[in-house]
Amino acid sequence: MAVTADEVANVVLSEFKKLSAKRKPTVRGNGLHEWVPLSGIVAKGPAFLKCVALATGMKCLPASKLPQANGIAIHDWHAEVLALRAFNRFILDECKRLTLDSTFTSDFLCRTSSSSLPPFIWRPDVSLHMYCSEAPCGDSSMEITMASQPDSTPWSSPILLSEQPDGQLLGRGYFSHLGIVRRKPSRPDAPPTNSKSCSDKIALKQCTSLLSSLTSLLISPKNVYLTSLVLPESQYSETGCTRCYGFDFDSSPLGRMSCLTTNPPTWADGYKTSPFKIETTQHEFDYSKRTVTARSDKISPSNLAVCWTYNKEVEEGIIGGVLQGRKAFDIKGASAVSRMKMWCLAVEVAQGLHGPEGELLKELKRGTYDEVKEESVLLQSRRKVKEEVRGEALKGWVRNTGDGGFRL
Repeated sequence: MAVTADEVANVVLSEFKKLSAKRKPTVRGNGLHEWVPLSGIVAKGPAFLKCVALATGMKCLPASKLPQANGIAIHDWHAEVLALRAFNRFILDECKRLTLDSTFTSDFLCRTSSSSLPPFIWRPDVSLHMYCSEAPCGDSSMEITMASQPDSTPWSSPILLSEQPDGQLLGRGYFSHLGIVRRKPSRPDAPPTNSKSCSDKIALKQCTSLLSSLTSLLISPKNVYLTSLVLPESQYSETGCTRCYGFDFDSSPLGRMSCLTTNPPTWADGYKTSPFKIETTQHEFDYSKRTVTARSDKISPSNLAVCWTYNKEVEEGIIGGVLQGRKAFDIKGASAVSRMKMWCLAVEVAQGLHGPEGELLKELKRGTYDEVKEESVLLQSRRKVKEEVRGEALKGWVRNTGDGGFRL
């Protein structure tokens, strides 16, 4: 039986409500009411519907700070991106439990044959869905952003694209340019970032799956694609979403991803183009900008981000890319979903599977973090997918470099 948009939204919202007050926006001493975006990943199985990962947040690390991150600080903690990181952490924890406990049966993963790589696969009868309480920043929400301005007429660009850094536009500006890759929006006086918008990252996931690079060494991407993206009715623009995420259906090009079906790519190892449906819900998040604005005209975005996973391995607050209360870039402040902690966990799983001489472990310990991602033979198909999608559908994508030289 198919799951409805309201059911997807409700299971994420219900799980968030269970979190303690310290994980939620508050009313500050000066009377400002905080709001924050929420995103969650939901798994629908034959007899269950579960939120397996959720996150709140709306900030990212400036490009100038990346060399200091050393795999400790998270680069991008917008709710959508943090929820995807939490989902990957959830999967790695499931892999670890399957590796250590021969009696454990996961509702989500199963082992492949003992000699196969990747050693795990997502169960084919478990579909994946994503809920977002706000329209993802970037191209899919440009119409909503324009409509919120005093004058919603698209701006005429006063300067050429080539005069922008790296030939790209920043944030929400220059509304007349649609269908392009954008960076995360920010205040005009904020330090620049190279983190791509949530719209662009979600669009790419229709081809790379929801898995990150390191998780892809352990789990096949074959079944790990979104079936649906659920948005509140007020946060859905059919024009924007079609343009941003649309593929080619019935020989009618509907969006920027359509070039991938006009000339179908030949990808290996379970990678494919997998368009998701976009559905709307009437449910609203208690701390959405709209809900908080209805309670007070004195509002402010929350500095606190939160991530949580279903298996209870993760529930933490994050400020500035590190654990709440920790100093910036201090190893003790590394989140469970940071590059460093996720890499360590992947190595631990590989060690348990095949011992110190296993091929998988050798790939995970080949050198720096960047060397694992960019040189591993086992990730060759994934690199090809990303290169082709960024070169054809998501042109102008500039990599967020500077934090890949660290080692375990």
